[in-house]
Amino acid sequence: MNTREAAGITGISVRTLHHYDKIGLLCPDRDPDNGYRNYSDEDLDLLQQILFFKECGFSLTEIKGFLANPNFDREKAFVLQRDCLLQEQKRINAMLKTLDKTMKSWKGDKKMMQSEKFYGFGKKHNPYEEEARRLWGNEAVDQSNEKMDSMTEEEQNQVFENMDQMFRELAKLCRKAPESEVVQNAINSMFRFFNESFGVTYTLEAFAGLGQLYISDSRFTQNIDQYAEGLSAFLSKAMGYYADSQKNS
Repeated sequence: MNTREAAGITGISVRTLHHYDKIGLLCPDRDPDNGYRNYSDEDLDLLQQILFFKECGFSLTEIKGFLANPNFDREKAFVLQRDCLLQEQKRINAMLKTLDKTMKSWKGDKKMMQSEKFYGFGKKHNPYEEEARRLWGNEAVDQSNEKMDSMTEEEQNQVFENMDQMFRELAKLCRKAPESEVVQNAINSMFRFFNESFGVTYTLEAFAGLGQLYISDSRFTQNIDQYAEGLSAFLSKAMGYYADSQKNS
């Protein structure tokens, strides 16, 4: 079939097909009589492969290199592309859930943690990761990311819901003394939750440092104080007292 026909069934513009030919990515045979491009079934199969790679985020230069490699295996490429698209599907589903939660939050039906607002956008949009790396090192953050990535969408959502419920319960205690037994029992549960949920072990020093971050970083302060005014300062004191008492016990 000619270029216009190929464009019609693939949804790719004639100009794009010409560009692929020009850069040596997809070069169909030419009609010897008029020089027009003639796309065979094999050419269309190759075009499908190219488009799958593009949807997975690879550049045309990278794709050309893949296809030119003598060890290129089409079946393995399909497996790779499928895995990439499933991951993208997971990301889009997460973003849709974040959008639904944000709409409810905007209407006043549900409170959202600031970190929840960025769930599904990818690690580069995590507003806390850079600070976490500075405080606790790359290894701890990478372990945490690996743990979260290994979870299903339902498991990740459950962690966020459990954390949201935990802060709601802590907010009910913020008028009590930070060193009181009931508060310290709740802080102990908080310490265990963080250590069991995110794939990284918090030392007592790191836990106390997290409490300091609650009052020194406005993003955390705003995030936590949405549950109760002054909750971030209350937790900072309670977490610091917990760390000290545990070290001295």
